Amino acid sequence: MTARALLGAAALALFLPAARAAADLVVFEDGRVVKAATWRLTEDAIEIGLPGGGAFTADLSRVDRIVEDEVLPAEEAARETPKLPEVAYDLSYRSGRRAASASPWDALVEREARRQNIDAALVAAVLKAESNGNPRSVSRKGARGLMQLMPATARRLSVLQPFDPEQNVRGGVRYLKELAERFGNRPELVLAAYNAGEAAVDSYGGVPPYRETIGYVRRVLSWWSPAIVPQGPGAAGSGR
Repeated sequence: MTARALLGAAALALFLPAARAAADLVVFEDGRVVKAATWRLTEDAIEIGLPGGGAFTADLSRVDRIVEDEVLPAEEAARETPKLPEVAYDLSYRSGRRAASASPWDALVEREARRQNIDAALVAAVLKAESNGNPRSVSRKGARGLMQLMPATARRLSVLQPFDPEQNVRGGVRYLKELAERFGNRPELVLAAYNAGEAAVDSYGGVPPYRETIGYVRRVLSWWSPAIVPQGPGAAGSGR
C-alpha cells in the first residue's frame, strides 16, 4: 500500500461511524433505494440493517449517496425552501465572479471552473459547504475530499484518488456542470441534486422536502448569488 493510500485509510478510519440508528435512505448507483433502520460503514463496504429485521452488506463503491429520511411537513417545507425569482440564470464561467471569502483553493477552483465553463463562485460555495476546504475530509456517510464525492460518484467521474485536491475538484466541477445542464441552470435544483441526488429532485418535482437538503440549499445560497441572464436590448452584464 502506498503512503498516499495509507494516509487515506487512516483519514477514513478517523471518521467511520458506529452503527447509525436512523431511518435513512441508501441510494445505489443503479437507482435502487433501500430504507435503512441502521447502517455502518467500513473502509469499502456498508452494512445495512433493515426496518423489518435482517441485514445485508453491499460494496460502498455502489452507493450513490445516503440521504437522511427526515421529510418536513408540507407547510414547513414550503416556508423554509428558498424561493428564487422565475428568471433565466447564467451558471457559466465569467471572469471576475469570485467566492464570497478567500480560500487556499481559489486558483484550483478558478482553473477547473474555466475549463468546464461553470460559475467559479458556485464551485467555491459548494466546496465550502461540503468540506470547508479540508482535502482529507470524510463525512460520516463516506463522502470524501474537497467536494465530498461518494465512491460511486468519484468512480463515474474518473476520480481515482478522491483525496487528491486537483482530481476531486475536477470531478466535483464536472458533476455541477452535468447538474446545471440537466436542470436548466435552476440554482436551487442544481444544489438540491448535488446534496440529495437527481432522482430525489425528479421525484419531488423540485427541492426535496428533506430537512438536510433544504438547509444545504439555503446555506450555499447565503454565500453565492447566481447570475441572471440579461434581458432586453442593450442589456449588459448580469448578476444579482
